[in-house]
Amino acid sequence: MFGRLAPPELNVLVLRDTDLVAHRIRRALAEATPEERAGLERAAALVEQAAAEPDAALLARWVHERLAAAGHEGPVDSVRAVKTLRESAPGLSLRQAVKLTKDAAAHQPRPPA
Repeated sequence: MFGRLAPPELNVLVLRDTDLVAHRIRRALAEATPEERAGLERAAALVEQAAAEPDAALLARWVHERLAAAGHEGPVDSVRAVKTLRESAPGLSLRQAVKLTKDAAAHQPRPPA
């Protein structure tokens, strides 16, 4: 038998800096004046909320943002969306774009807090 035995895995990497940001906010909070504390405590809570967001939601938000930036207004999992996503992210395979758009359709992005 020729070819691959299993389909290739999706090679999309999610990067997070929330641990670094949270550390810096905690350090600033330890040195904060009473006037600064409320704002830094709110910032710390927002960073914790962002850190808890699952990778699937981050990928879905990325897809929605790419499609919106490219002017796509139709269904996220349409053939046109797959084409638009691939044009906006050169190197993305057809299989990856289809999976990303299908997953993004299942995760409607939340508005920023």
